[in-house]
Amino acid sequence: PLTRRPINGQYEVAPPLALPTPRQFYGKVQGARDEQTGIQGSFEIDDITILAFPDLMRAYEARRDDGTRLLDLDRVHGIMELMISLCENANPNPANRMVVLDAPPDQVKPQDVVRWLGDFGRRSMYAALYYPWLKVANPRKEGKPILIPPCGHMMGIWSRIDESRGVYKAPANETPRGVIGLGYDCNFREQELLNPIGINCIRTFPNRGIKVWGARTLVEPEKTEWRYISVRRLMSYIEKSIENGTQWVVFEPNDQDLWARVTRTISNFLERLWREGALFGATPEQAFYVKCDEEINTPETMLLGRLYVEVGISPVRPAEFVIFRHQSVEWTRRVGQDWDNPFIQS
Repeated sequence: PLTRRPINGQYEVAPPLALPTPRQFYGKVQGARDEQTGIQGSFEIDDITILAFPDLMRAYEARRDDGTRLLDLDRVHGIMELMISLCENANPNPANRMVVLDAPPDQVKPQDVVRWLGDFGRRSMYAALYYPWLKVANPRKEGKPILIPPCGHMMGIWSRIDESRGVYKAPANETPRGVIGLGYDCNFREQELLNPIGINCIRTFPNRGIKVWGARTLVEPEKTEWRYISVRRLMSYIEKSIENGTQWVVFEPNDQDLWARVTRTISNFLERLWREGALFGATPEQAFYVKCDEEINTPETMLLGRLYVEVGISPVRPAEFVIFRHQSVEWTRRVGQDWDNPFIQS
């Protein structure tokens, strides 16, 4: 309101408050659900869909007076495991969260990160890993460059893509804003080492700048259906949207009229996603189906007060590789004749 406007004049902005040091927060990282503190407390907030913890690496880098780390690598792994497990076992279901992870700062080269990920050993479709660390200007030290974990910038890119395109768009081939360099410059060969095992590279390209060049989850490589971040998040979005959008059916008569109305509600929602480009198929019938009938809603299930709906979708997957097929054709010329074109037949 106007009454709270400051009087016209010159003012000096107060310096920013000091950041909490790792010694102040490292013992409270795990937290408790009933107190809504730490990592566990964040899972009491249903609206959170992306989780990251960049200060985890600050605590890993910090040392006690005797030179030992505040958090050793085993405890860092334990906290990462906690975040992944909480994302996988979200309550209430369905799971609608993903965690963005960072490699430790002392794992600089691609081979180091591959070895570290093998030691960590945790795989999940609800996690994504980015590498390398990012170089940004430090406003507290006259803009001198510092290295920071990439997870914070990646959460910003995910959110930006969600707003501008939708969760079905892979958060890749995007520029992380405010980044002036990388902790390590990956080349194509190193990218080919990291990408298949779910390590998303951030790379520098000539005339294009710094780009996020990976869109995979940390799922086991053989589980190709959950390979991409956009597919996992689209499925979570659809599941959660259907759950929220069908709460009106609770305590309604469980009959054929209800089944038809539920089918119509979900089909309208999925058709809108198809028209936006989130689902694959030339027609809605090719992109999804919704089934809610007497075959899956039997008298036995109805006596239990349950309504079953079966939904199938065909998600759009990102194009990771653009492949050009080149055919080399031999052109010949015969004496006294025009050039022969092998593609023209008489």
